[in-house]
Amino acid sequence: MNAFWTLVGRDIRLAVREGGALGTALGFFLIVVAMMPLGLGPDLNLLSRIAPGILWIALLLAALLSLGRIFETDYEDGTLDVFATASLPLELVAAAKALAHWLTTGIPLALLAPVLGVLLNLDVKTYPVLMATMLVGTPAVSFLGAIGAALTVKARRGGLLLALIVLPLYVPTLIFGISVISASAGPSGVGSSFLILMAISLISIALGPLAAAAALRIQLQ
Repeated sequence: MNAFWTLVGRDIRLAVREGGALGTALGFFLIVVAMMPLGLGPDLNLLSRIAPGILWIALLLAALLSLGRIFETDYEDGTLDVFATASLPLELVAAAKALAHWLTTGIPLALLAPVLGVLLNLDVKTYPVLMATMLVGTPAVSFLGAIGAALTVKARRGGLLLALIVLPLYVPTLIFGISVISASAGPSGVGSSFLILMAISLISIALGPLAAAAALRIQLQ
């Protein structure tokens, strides 16, 4: 497992050193959320009702911008071929790179969401629930995104193809992430929806690296 954590640390250092992917994701997140009040008008009640959906959709699209970098750089410089023949299984390589993506992109986007909620007149009482859902739901974004990144690693300008592959996989996370926040304002509570969201992330963590590794083996043949 030392090799696994060394790989995670390597990818985190590279992401921090380059900074472009994270900066682009955070900037896109900010711009999308900031433009919504301009397009929807000054109706604060409307903004408050749709704020969770806007924040979740903007987060998914922002995370999508950096998914291509999970394997692309290592494929271009030949490092991915070395990983494929190393002692560390390719499934753990995919898991390490997806985990590093979540730590460097998913968590910063989740932490920024409550700040941007101010622009959408989001009820302050829902901030803890919003933070909890995004921290629990964003692992699915990274680990499912790793599948799409692996399938398009050889595609030139594969951003559109990556979006077509990954966005349908994000639909359950989006639905239950929003439903948890909506349920927090009602008498039913957030229990069942939150547990389903957690289950989606756990299943993604378990199966995502397996599917990504299988796709990488096909791409590297």
